[in-house]
Amino acid sequence: MRLYVKQHIFTWGDKFSIYDEAGNEKYYVEGEVFTFGKKLHLYNLEGVELAYIEQQLFTFLPRYYVYRAGNQIAEVVKNFTFFHQEYTVNGPEWTVTGDFFDHDYDVKDASGRSIVSVTRQWFTLGDAYELDFSGNADEIDALAICLVIDACIEAARNNN
Repeated sequence: MRLYVKQHIFTWGDKFSIYDEAGNEKYYVEGEVFTFGKKLHLYNLEGVELAYIEQQLFTFLPRYYVYRAGNQIAEVVKNFTFFHQEYTVNGPEWTVTGDFFDHDYDVKDASGRSIVSVTRQWFTLGDAYELDFSGNADEIDALAICLVIDACIEAARNNN
C-alpha cells in the first residue's frame, strides 16, 4: 500500500495532507503554532486525532515522542554519527536509515524487514513524498514515525 504526503506551501505552521493511491485525501496533519518545540497532530477526515507527536526540548540530539490515544507508543532519537544520519525508534524497536536530505529512507524492524520506504516526489509544488508500506506495517505508527523524521530534516535545514 502507498500513501502520499503533500505539504502545503504558504500556510501558517505545519500543514500536511496525506492521500491514498487513488489521490483521495485520507489523513491530515496540523502543527501547533506558537509553541516551544514541534507539536503535530495526525487526524482522520472526521477530525479524530490518530496520533500526537511532541518534541522534547533541551536535549543534545533530537528526540520526539509519539502518542496514540494518550499513550506513548514510541520515542524517536537521532543517533550520533559522523558521516550519515540514523534514527532509533524505541517502543517498536525500529531503525531508520537512508539519505535523509533527499527524503529517501527506510524504516525497518529489529529483524531488518522493511516497515515503510519513503521517497521524495520530484517536480511538485511544495514537498511531496511517497510512503510504500509493507503488508505487516501499522499504517498510523509508521506514518507518525515518518512525520518525526520529516520534522528532524526540517529542523536540520533551518539550522544551516
